Amino acid sequence: MSDKLNRRDFLKFTAVGTLSLPQVFSSLSCRRQSSRPNVIFTLSDDHACQAISAYGSRLIQTPHIDRLAQEGIRFDCGFATNSICAPSRASILTGQYSHQHGVIDNRVEMKSQEGTFPVLFKKAGYQTALVGKWHLKATPVGFDYFSILPDQGHYYNPDFIEKDRKYQEHGYVTDILTAKCLTWMKNRDQSKPFLLLLNHKAPHRNWMPGPEALHLFRNEDLPIPETFFDDYRTRCEAARLQEMRIADHADLSSDLKFFPLNEEEINEREKTGLEYWNSVYNRLTDEQKKTWEEAYRDENEEFRRKKLEGRELALWKYQRYIKDYLRCIASVDLSVGRLFNFLDKEGLADNTLVIYASDQGFFLGEHGWFDKRFMYEPSIRFPLLIRYPDGVERKVDREHLVLNVDLAPTLLEMAGLPVPASMQGKSFKDILRGKRVSDWRDSFYYHYYEYPAVHSVRRHYGVRTSRYKLIHFYHDIDCWELYDLEADPPEVKNVFNHPDYHKVQDDLLNELNRLRTELKIFSCLPPDVESTAGSGYGALQA
Repeated sequence: MSDKLNRRDFLKFTAVGTLSLPQVFSSLSCRRQSSRPNVIFTLSDDHACQAISAYGSRLIQTPHIDRLAQEGIRFDCGFATNSICAPSRASILTGQYSHQHGVIDNRVEMKSQEGTFPVLFKKAGYQTALVGKWHLKATPVGFDYFSILPDQGHYYNPDFIEKDRKYQEHGYVTDILTAKCLTWMKNRDQSKPFLLLLNHKAPHRNWMPGPEALHLFRNEDLPIPETFFDDYRTRCEAARLQEMRIADHADLSSDLKFFPLNEEEINEREKTGLEYWNSVYNRLTDEQKKTWEEAYRDENEEFRRKKLEGRELALWKYQRYIKDYLRCIASVDLSVGRLFNFLDKEGLADNTLVIYASDQGFFLGEHGWFDKRFMYEPSIRFPLLIRYPDGVERKVDREHLVLNVDLAPTLLEMAGLPVPASMQGKSFKDILRGKRVSDWRDSFYYHYYEYPAVHSVRRHYGVRTSRYKLIHFYHDIDCWELYDLEADPPEVKNVFNHPDYHKVQDDLLNELNRLRTELKIFSCLPPDVESTAGSGYGALQA
């Protein structure tokens, strides 16, 4: 897994003596064509910054993803405006906030794709492709080719949907998606620039590693977050009412790969997880099942013998969870390496804009949790690395608050295409080119809607600045939290109504109201969703 890429120097300059006038025009035409960059946008699912070595991870080395940081720009302040899969993906495509595009949670279908950046790229003459997780229910629009996973997709022997067929392919999903992308690029129309979206399933729950990664981190004890045993003492009740604690809510079978379960080990809560695990495990071939059983057998037998309880049981669950999560990422990192190898080999690296991002962050044991949703840093902060030798400065950007809604307008501007007025995000093209941007945002708005739902994270909205964060939980709860991110990076000390923060609190409340007015958020749900109050949504004027 630590193999290094052998870069090839592919750029060659040719000395030309004299050219005829037609040849001069032809040369200029080719130069103009090549100035339109190819774009490869790799989007992983739930990949936390804490699990990338370029971001200082203590958990894993990701040499191929790190290459993007070494040869391009790493954003340290990339944030999702609604930390959950479908809404964030819709925001990336449309450049709009959830209340505007309407995909407020994973249950809502994306109704219109007319203004998405793939549609606009295709109209401008780009050849476009989408491979991997889609998760927006509607048929993809704006792609010459798509091969997508139904719903969440499967890690092993996944099903695929294409324009004219649905079929199953044998193998591991990360490897299959990468191979599909390489094949498409090899067979593309080389007279056109291309836009390729590679949407990985990994490292989404239930974290099933590829066969080559099953033994990574074996016999290692990985570091535990300082807040793993958080007691939520100063927080709103929402922090205690969630259902995403590793110790209490990770399924032994489907999440933690403890199998087979004995009858006495199957309680009511485990039944659902076991049913899901059986459906997933039965997709494996006999040979794949044998590999899996051998990989987990010794540790599972030892776990059964020890009969762990309390703190020791929680720590065992964390180690099993985090190792499988990281094993999935190891395969994604190799996928990035394969893409780079192809670009180098084909002489495409200098004219291809390469982006690596995730739809949101993820809790890797912080506060004892897995999953995302909350407006706390591990959840809303996502990795964003961009490489383009012809137009991206090599640096680390620790200053600018860059949002998922900014990606669409930025990609359009990088390709020389106009940005529609419907996009609410801002292009950060000038930031990529190292120019000073004096009017960049100094705060942003966040809103999470999906409740009642899995994990029981209460609805909330808030504002984050470079230093402070204000959150309001609402619907069946009414509570505020305020964090000083400079004095309290782990976000364990809620200082709302603390006398030392009255001025800060008033300023944040004013900024929150200003942002809601600017974004035209006059209710806690979009108008076309408020009518579904009877199905468990409800609308609260705020």
